[in-house]
Amino acid sequence: MTKKLKIVLIIIGILFLGALGAMLFNVFTLPYLLTNPYFERFQFVKDFKSGKIIVNPKEQVYIQENIALESAVERVSKSVVAIQGITLAGNSYAGSGLITTSDGLIITLATFAPKGSKFDVFINGEKVNFEVKKVDYKNNLALIKADKNNLPTVGFVDFDKIKLGQRVFLTAVSSIKNNTWLANEGIVRSFDNTIIKTNIFEKSVISGSPLFNISGELLGLNYIDLDGKIVAVPVNVIKTFLGL
Repeated sequence: MTKKLKIVLIIIGILFLGALGAMLFNVFTLPYLLTNPYFERFQFVKDFKSGKIIVNPKEQVYIQENIALESAVERVSKSVVAIQGITLAGNSYAGSGLITTSDGLIITLATFAPKGSKFDVFINGEKVNFEVKKVDYKNNLALIKADKNNLPTVGFVDFDKIKLGQRVFLTAVSSIKNNTWLANEGIVRSFDNTIIKTNIFEKSVISGSPLFNISGELLGLNYIDLDGKIVAVPVNVIKTFLGL
């Protein structure tokens, strides 16, 4: 191998490693720096958030979406309630619901409010008094009125604005005792006016939890299909049930 060829290969290697390092920084390190409160004191982070530093447009959109997602999860989780109960057969169950009005109207799955069953509703970890207002077994929806006021609510998306491949997320209470939560994200895999299907896999505790877009608007109420994927009762069915 000639000396010139060695120099050329070294230069190519340096350029390749530099490009690889930049890519890894933008994909992994930069999002962490922007979302960790500790690094907000550094001028570099301040300049980036203010728009003084621009990266590749596609990478910038991805980072901004991640920041929006974290903000939306934190905001909408305040409107998610936990439900625990025991069926007539003596089997325990747990799930979630969504506060729809500030004066305590909560929507959840009808399977969590079967006739004769005993169940509890928890708002922000606190067990609250409530009554079941109505149940739609056909669409698997139940409306509960909690004895609570000044509660946080979320917006409902227009059904016509739901798109195939749209990025979505869910959040639910995973443990009332430990006040722990879970969140997951994915995309809309398919949908029609009776069901929304996603590519998200989750465990049964998320049943009754809301499905949101990145803006934190409600798309539907979740349950799990036979394949273990998250599907949802769509927002148009929920609006009809609520009389909106």
